[in-house]
Amino acid sequence: VLLAESGGGLVQAGGSLRLSCVGSGGHDFSNYALGWFRQAPGKEREFVAVISYNFPADTYYPDSVKGRFTISRDDAKSAVYLQMNSLKPEDTAVYSCCVDIRSPAQVINGRADYWGQGTQVTVSS
Repeated sequence: VLLAESGGGLVQAGGSLRLSCVGSGGHDFSNYALGWFRQAPGKEREFVAVISYNFPADTYYPDSVKGRFTISRDDAKSAVYLQMNSLKPEDTAVYSCCVDIRSPAQVINGRADYWGQGTQVTVSS
């Protein structure tokens, strides 16, 4: 699975961005857990969101983004999205999407099978 993110950019604190990640390679996204991570300069990669493949899909977020970020998926487009609201300067990072063919737990643990290159999000104060 090849993953390509888009939608990053520069935004003021309190603003919003919507990240997109589209997969290619002929895989059926409907059977995969999808997620987002971020990595700020000098910091470890941080889990941001995961969405399961069952219906209705389950989602999970860490406290740092809960209530502000929303993950969603469109399997027909092999896509996963991250709506980010009420952005803070500490949200500044490179955001990467990921796919796991087994379980959401693998995504949360940072052991997803496939990863995108990332898109930069910068939040100014």
